[in-house]
Amino acid sequence: MSESTDSWLAGLAVGHAQCAMVRTGVTVILPEAPAVMAVDIRGGGPGTRETDALAPENLVERAHAIVLAGGSVFGLAAADEVALALARAGRGLALGTGAAALHVPIVPAAILFDLLNGGDKGFLRANGPEPPYRRLAREALAAAGPAPLTGQVGAAFGARAGSRAGGFGWASVPLDDGGLVLALVAVNCFGEVEPGAPPTSGPVPMPKHHPMAGLAPSDALANTTLAVVATDAPLTRAAARRLALMAHDGLARAIRPIHTPFDGDTVFALSVAPQMPAAVSPVLLAELGTRAADCLARAIRRAVPHP
Repeated sequence: MSESTDSWLAGLAVGHAQCAMVRTGVTVILPEAPAVMAVDIRGGGPGTRETDALAPENLVERAHAIVLAGGSVFGLAAADEVALALARAGRGLALGTGAAALHVPIVPAAILFDLLNGGDKGFLRANGPEPPYRRLAREALAAAGPAPLTGQVGAAFGARAGSRAGGFGWASVPLDDGGLVLALVAVNCFGEVEPGAPPTSGPVPMPKHHPMAGLAPSDALANTTLAVVATDAPLTRAAARRLALMAHDGLARAIRPIHTPFDGDTVFALSVAPQMPAAVSPVLLAELGTRAADCLARAIRRAVPHP
């Protein structure tokens, strides 16, 4: 595990928790205040929760947290626990007024597949123990703070990036006229993380599918890279969606192949700015998306460094 020297984004906290016995984990991304959010999904095998609520045409204007988890579909329970904890803390959409008000947080989530990584997955068997994801969600929420560790932590604790161990990484870059773009990523990809720009010719690396890798054929399905790009620039929901879409290019700059039928690649975008503008300058959005892709490629290589 290592710490980044990049600047952190004020108004955003991240918490990790992991279980060594099960070889899985949870990461919670927690804005200080409800945030404009969007999502773009490119992989062929995604697993998500409440991502439809983030669509620009839908009702909810701001969301309250994002959860990334291992465990495939079972990891989605982590978001249930985060939503409940936030509701009990009075965070979320208010229903009613005064002391009698109830709160319903919007907590989108995405999962990666780490069920075949050798950890104890006894919770899947008859009379097995409780899955660890609710407990890990509580621990990650309690641990939330700035500048999280990188490497094999949180949602990426049991991840594998092609032929090597996966990991969690983050990176940031300032905007030309002030402000910051931050990228966070849990890398569990089917393809290989490249040390530089991926080649444009030659064999396509498929280490999780190659018989010499010593992996079962089903391990080719054990993938997905999850990312969040965040900024303090004010965004509309439509602009946030464009930011998420453009940020996906960072995955393509660092991983080959990417967005395969075996991955569930998902990128969230959020703005911690308190205001929501009527419109966003297309020029600013072009810079934001480009910077986000740059940061995301760097965060991936930080998560899975080459020897």
